[in-house]
Amino acid sequence: MQLTDFQDGFSAALLGAGHPPTTAWLVALEAQPGFAVYRNTVLKGCVDALQASYPTVCQLVGEGWFRAAAAVYARQQPPCDGLLVDYGAGFGDFLAGFEPAAGLPYLPAIARLDRGWTECHLAADATAVDRAWWGRQAPETLPALQLHPHPAAHWTWCNGHPAYRLWQSHREGLALPESLAWAGDGGLLTRPHAEVTWRPLSRAGVAFLDACAEGQTLEAAATRALDTDPATDFAALLGTLLDAGALVPPHSHPHSHPQAEEAP
Repeated sequence: MQLTDFQDGFSAALLGAGHPPTTAWLVALEAQPGFAVYRNTVLKGCVDALQASYPTVCQLVGEGWFRAAAAVYARQQPPCDGLLVDYGAGFGDFLAGFEPAAGLPYLPAIARLDRGWTECHLAADATAVDRAWWGRQAPETLPALQLHPHPAAHWTWCNGHPAYRLWQSHREGLALPESLAWAGDGGLLTRPHAEVTWRPLSRAGVAFLDACAEGQTLEAAATRALDTDPATDFAALLGTLLDAGALVPPHSHPHSHPQAEEAP
């Protein structure tokens, strides 16, 4: 037997409840009294990790509903390693196709914001551009600058629902206003001083960060932002991004650029 065959079979038996074993050694394995205990322990660990990583989703749907959905996800997409703090990257996409969640169309976007918090928390360190750095740049060099998103920057936009506002309210324990406009919105998560912070982000801001992630110059990124929303106060937008620690200077070679996750 190939090692990979054993590993695949063991993994399927461990998290594939409801699927009968197909080989004699798997039948013998599942007949062991301790195997069911081990299976339940592993599954519980996956569900616990998902609940810790998606607290806002859990608040919205309730613990019982969440843990049942998380168990389905864990069986379909078991962890690749033992580092469960990073487990569950695809949970938002899973919820988008999960039939019991069909009545909560904003839930996948909420999950992606929860996931953004985890990615922001775990991202590499880098020195962000601030207003002092910006003030030292020669004006004639600014249009050709290639600023990059900070490795910890995570930005999202949801077209059809106020996902960020819902997420923020639950995350901060705030009451939703009675007059909440049911329209799309965006959010930016960063980690300027070793702590994850968040703030709303306009569609123009999302377009600007998308362009920076693609390696566009400041001039090209600003043009894209203004094309997205001609009424944008670009100086104010740039100040918001600088204060959030969302950008790093040219030649800093950040490890990754999380692009905006756009939800319907």
